[in-house]
Amino acid sequence: MSPDHYFVLTLIVRMAITAAFVVGATVTAERVGPLLAGLVATLPIGAGPVYVFLALDHDAHFIAQGALASLVINTVNVIFAVTYVRLAQTQSRAVSMSVGFLAWLVLAVVVHSADWNFTAAAIINVAVFSVCLVLVRPLRHVRVKGFRPRWTDLALRAGLVALLVGVVVTFSFQLGPAGSGMLAVFPVVLLSIMFILHNRVGGPASAAVMANAVLGLVGFAFTCTVLHFTAGPFGSAIGLTLALVTSVSWSFAVLLARRHGIAV
Repeated sequence: MSPDHYFVLTLIVRMAITAAFVVGATVTAERVGPLLAGLVATLPIGAGPVYVFLALDHDAHFIAQGALASLVINTVNVIFAVTYVRLAQTQSRAVSMSVGFLAWLVLAVVVHSADWNFTAAAIINVAVFSVCLVLVRPLRHVRVKGFRPRWTDLALRAGLVALLVGVVVTFSFQLGPAGSGMLAVFPVVLLSIMFILHNRVGGPASAAVMANAVLGLVGFAFTCTVLHFTAGPFGSAIGLTLALVTSVSWSFAVLLARRHGIAV
């Protein structure tokens, strides 16, 4: 098999594996209420496989620097989610998603144009979360009625995620660690859930999932931090494993706190 054919074949396999994982995880989340749905949506179900595939092609330093870029873009994802949450209370899906995504694009260009170190990235995360968690707190507890996903919903999610994997893996050498880290956490899962849920269960209920996702994105910030600091000294495999453990542990901690009546 020629190198070109081998690359195309492995790329298709990577895209298919990631798409199947994301679809399964998000369908499960939508059946179990806004808190768990929001937490599952912010697990590295999209970014995680992308980073695994990046680690196959790049060294640990590339992965560590990509994680730093992802940590910065995480704040943009938070603002995107909060913008949608506030607008979805009264506005249509088109307006809520369009304004939110426009904010994402503008802010993503701004942060990508700057040089970041970990201290600056951590400060901006703390500042953004301090405001955004307060803004969405009253809007987390809306009941989401059950529904049955259509095959078009699944196809949409699978297609978007597969496209994301294909772009990042194919152009990672041209994008570099900053560009790859940014695209790895492109909010494809959040977008698909907004698009599907808003008209199906209503704006406030869809917004409740995204409001809980903001809480989940706190855990994702810790995940990126762990990957940034562990990939270099311990290698990509250990760094990615520790990052996954961090993400899952945060979600379990939030669920446990809620079960015991602790406000988070």
